[in-house]
Amino acid sequence: MSLHAQLSPEAREALARQRRQTKATSLVIAVLGTTLLALVLGFFGLQIIKVPPTEFETYVLPPLPDEPLIDAPVVARFSPPSAPSSMAPPVIVSHLMAPDSIPTVEVQAVDATGFGDEGDFGLGSGNEFGPGQGESGLLRGGLRERCSKQERLALLQESGASAATDDQVVKALRFMKGTQAADGGWGTSNRAAMTGLSLLAYLGHCETPESEEFGESCLKAIVFLTDRGMSKNGRLADSTAERHWAYEQAIATYALAEAETMCRGLGMNVPQLREVVQQAGQLIIDSQHASGGWDYAYDEAGKRGGDLSITGWHVQALKACKLSGIDFRNLDRCAKNALEYVAARQADDGGFGYTGTSPAGALKTKSLTGVGMLSFQMWGQGSKAAVRRGAKYASEKMTFEWNGPNCDLYAHYYLAQAMFQRGGSEWSRYQPMFHRAISENQSEDGSWPVPGGGGKVEAAGALFANKTPDGQHYRTALATLMLEVYYRYLPASK
Repeated sequence: MSLHAQLSPEAREALARQRRQTKATSLVIAVLGTTLLALVLGFFGLQIIKVPPTEFETYVLPPLPDEPLIDAPVVARFSPPSAPSSMAPPVIVSHLMAPDSIPTVEVQAVDATGFGDEGDFGLGSGNEFGPGQGESGLLRGGLRERCSKQERLALLQESGASAATDDQVVKALRFMKGTQAADGGWGTSNRAAMTGLSLLAYLGHCETPESEEFGESCLKAIVFLTDRGMSKNGRLADSTAERHWAYEQAIATYALAEAETMCRGLGMNVPQLREVVQQAGQLIIDSQHASGGWDYAYDEAGKRGGDLSITGWHVQALKACKLSGIDFRNLDRCAKNALEYVAARQADDGGFGYTGTSPAGALKTKSLTGVGMLSFQMWGQGSKAAVRRGAKYASEKMTFEWNGPNCDLYAHYYLAQAMFQRGGSEWSRYQPMFHRAISENQSEDGSWPVPGGGGKVEAAGALFANKTPDGQHYRTALATLMLEVYYRYLPASK
């Protein structure tokens, strides 16, 4: 006999309802648990497969069509003088430049017809890095000041300018950057000289291959000139068949030598740059005329014996080579002979002549006086009577205006540096004149317009007054370097 408990219909319904709720709760718990487990596994899975990115920096120059490439040089970074850096260097591609011929540059509305004739270029080196051999790795003299914006602004104010001058320099450098060719050079002819001028302007503002805004442009300019030197045994000009190639050689050598000294002083090593500077500088030394000067096409035996315009560039290049610390044969003797040549060009009135003691062409003033003064100053002889007499002549005879005939940018670029080195009352009188002419006439795009006010320019060689793009680039580079005179190097007295 068995007993069976009988459930009422209401009890059966309650039990069924309880079972349904239990199943639903179990299902929700199962879904939530599965989701949580998936999230946990996913999180750890992502951590396992995550790989940190590799960071690197490269500078690649665009290849030129139909030109062979040489091994890519690396700009090595080091901490001078004894602790090498492990920083990854930027990589650049260098192009082998083929020699080419250059057309004659015609000057419009002035009394000159070609590049280099009787002094187209003018630029001084000065004691940028202080006296001595230019030891690698040391930031000395003006190099230290030009690389600090705070120092630059202080020097501008101290010497009679303002912060706006530094802004104008940057504006001009942006113009140069915007007009640089894809191969790293500038100009349609005399490209080594045009590129050398731009490189000097960059370096004058402490723009190096590592600069944020102008670094790539600066590096391309160095590579452009270095490639030429590597392919032509230190010859940097467009064509050695052109009689003016001595100008190009001196200007480009000067720029590369300063780049080598400055890059090493800031801890950079640009491949092949030092080798090219050595070859190019030695060529200059070996090509000196017996007179102590240098002549067109490096004519070493001609009766002309050179002129002060060409020689001035070579004196500057020699100084830059000296400061690089590279070993050159007979450099000191070459410089001594060059200064003797310069001394022989000074007239009784204190001015410096062209091939002799007379001015070039039919000029009324001795426009190369600044060349003579600066030649002595950059070699530590600024206290010579020849420099004092030159400064007196310049103060009495030489004026500068942008929109008039006395706008010889070539002559006053040299003179601005020479008078800055003189300092004192002579600089105080000269500085407002040159600064006003340059600073008040810069164009909106950063370049400078044709000087002279539409009239004849009183200059023996006036490529700076040419209306072509080459003329525009040339005068812009000279004007920029003039504005940098306040901090490009310190006066000899400092």
